[in-house]
Amino acid sequence: MSQFFSIHAENPQARLIKQAVDILRKGGIIIYPTDSCYAMGCALDNKDAIERIRRIRQLDDKHHFTLACRDLSQLGNYARVDNQAFRLLKAATPGSYTFILMATKEVPRRVSHPKKLTIGLRVPDHPVALALLEELGEPMLSSSLLLPNEEYPMTDAWEIRDRLEHEVDLVIEGGYCGTEPTTVIDLSGDVPTLIRQGKGDIAPFAL
Repeated sequence: MSQFFSIHAENPQARLIKQAVDILRKGGIIIYPTDSCYAMGCALDNKDAIERIRRIRQLDDKHHFTLACRDLSQLGNYARVDNQAFRLLKAATPGSYTFILMATKEVPRRVSHPKKLTIGLRVPDHPVALALLEELGEPMLSSSLLLPNEEYPMTDAWEIRDRLEHEVDLVIEGGYCGTEPTTVIDLSGDVPTLIRQGKGDIAPFAL
């Protein structure tokens, strides 16, 4: 049965953040709030937790997982970013965007795209998510909380716990996050390409 923490959306309690990160480090899956919608997260190097997320969401090996990073300096360790891409990233982070970039060797092959060797990366603009990433000290593997056969992500933490209490290890209640996912922009090619229009404004990318 999953644990349940109510964490203040603007001033996250340090004690609860530390406990949540301990669960991640011990191989757990957490549900946490972001600036777009609730998401599932686990440690990047935890193969079993990654497979559990695939099973819960019924994802194939071509699904782009996202690495949630605390800032651009951390993102740069896991993706190849040229000067043009960096300028775009700097203008749009933190924010409700996921960027598709070429993965570096720091990214386990099992979580990058099997053929393109790309990975989704984002810097969330939410105090709870950023506090988790700061305490963890490395990116968190993340996936939107969009369950099979559902049109929209789940928004109520208590309902999430009722639905997934035997599937995940922790649900963090951090207020209402909305149902609109991130805007996904592919920066792995010569020009930015819009993959999904979501919450993030596409105007800065001239798309």
